[in-house]
Amino acid sequence: MDAAMLTALGALLASPVAAAAAVVGTRGATRATREGGVITGYDSLTSRLAAERDKAEKDQTAAEQRAAALELEVARLRLLVTQLGGTP
Repeated sequence: MDAAMLTALGALLASPVAAAAAVVGTRGATRATREGGVITGYDSLTSRLAAERDKAEKDQTAAEQRAAALELEVARLRLLVTQLGGTP
């Protein structure tokens, strides 16, 4: 075998290896992009859930304050009814 034949055989063997490496590299890049998108989506979801939790806590506090005010109003009205001679 001469040098030209060895070069040709080397090129024939190297091209499938290079193609396989390109496919594997593309898959790795695609996976990295997909995983990066998942992490970004997870961070966004976490932020939205934290904001919703904070809003729900504020709403709960406001509802508890309204309930306490209503209980005071009911107690005041019962006292007034009792003072007027009725039964609550």
